Amino acid sequence: MKFEDEPDAKHVDEIAKELPRNVKVLGWVSFLNDVASEMIFPLLPQFLLTVLGGNRFFLGIIEGVVDSASSIVKIWSGGWSDRIGSRKGLVLFGYALAAVSRPLIGIITAPWQLLTIRLADRIGKGTRNAPRDALIADSVASEIRGRAFGFNRAMDHLGAAVGPIFAAALLWFYPNQYRALFLLAVIPGALVVLLLALGLREPAKKTSAAQKLIWTLQPFGTEFRMYLLALVVFTLGNSSDAFLLVRARELGVATTMLPILWCVFHVLKGGGNLVAGRLVDRLGSRPMILGGWAIYAGIYLGFALASAQWHIWLLFAGYAAFYAFTEPAEKTLVANLVGPGQRGLAYGWFNAAVGIGSLPASLLFGAIYQELGALAAFGSGAVLALLAALMLLGVRSD
Repeated sequence: MKFEDEPDAKHVDEIAKELPRNVKVLGWVSFLNDVASEMIFPLLPQFLLTVLGGNRFFLGIIEGVVDSASSIVKIWSGGWSDRIGSRKGLVLFGYALAAVSRPLIGIITAPWQLLTIRLADRIGKGTRNAPRDALIADSVASEIRGRAFGFNRAMDHLGAAVGPIFAAALLWFYPNQYRALFLLAVIPGALVVLLLALGLREPAKKTSAAQKLIWTLQPFGTEFRMYLLALVVFTLGNSSDAFLLVRARELGVATTMLPILWCVFHVLKGGGNLVAGRLVDRLGSRPMILGGWAIYAGIYLGFALASAQWHIWLLFAGYAAFYAFTEPAEKTLVANLVGPGQRGLAYGWFNAAVGIGSLPASLLFGAIYQELGALAAFGSGAVLALLAALMLLGVRSD
């Protein structure tokens, strides 16, 4: 079932000439936020272990706790944005909380303080994500939703590529100055808040606000619930991308080349999202997701069977194609399956489904990888991706 809630007075080609202001603003916000985030995140494990005196077990606790908390907050924030009939305030608060908390890593002295800051950062992410995605869907005609989400994800990945380059350049000239680098994250964070406050506009309301706050799946039909179930199954086979970097090292990619590999990967994801977002609008979201999940299964088998360094570079390019096919399509499908009055809650459940599956996925993958090897680990991911694709075939949408 596809919801056509936007006015269609203009021809699609005329509408598609230029993305709305809100989509552009949120795209640049995603870029700046990821610059700030990714100039810090790759360095946190080393900072925890060598500067704060923490250990790998505590690192696991931090990531597990913050991801779980973020998943719960996503459902609440999405439902609350429907309840109050407004999304900008939650988006602004979520980004501001991250912008304020993130640079504080530069002044902490104990591992528990890092847990507190990371928790605040992820709560900010949980608060903003569902209302932001719903706001994007509310701001565009249904015919260009794929393009809108593709642009947002492209800007996100571009920022994720720029952040590590900036960090590497600074540490090249000022070795081991982690704290100074973390404090500098306040600059892009402040620009994010300023851009949101001055540039973001609440879309004209097309429906009345929800009468009460709803946390459950009760408002949604079978199609959306089946889609969430397929997402959970897929996510259980989609472990942390850190394991791909581990595989790259096993096949001889030098440690010094890993940041370059990661940067190229994000550039390819960003460019791919721009192209694939338009294809979503032409071909439909479900075919794009099915294609992406099929690519994922093939790439994971490729990682298992790879035997040379150059294989890794090709596989990462293919893995970027998987992201390009699926990221705009998955979010577009959410908007197509639910009415505008429940979009915030729907995106909350969408993000939570992915987040809830991520922790057991990485734990399971790591255990299989350790005990049975790469073929069993990556092969299980491929099988789960194909199983999820079969489940998605039962979802009628576009």
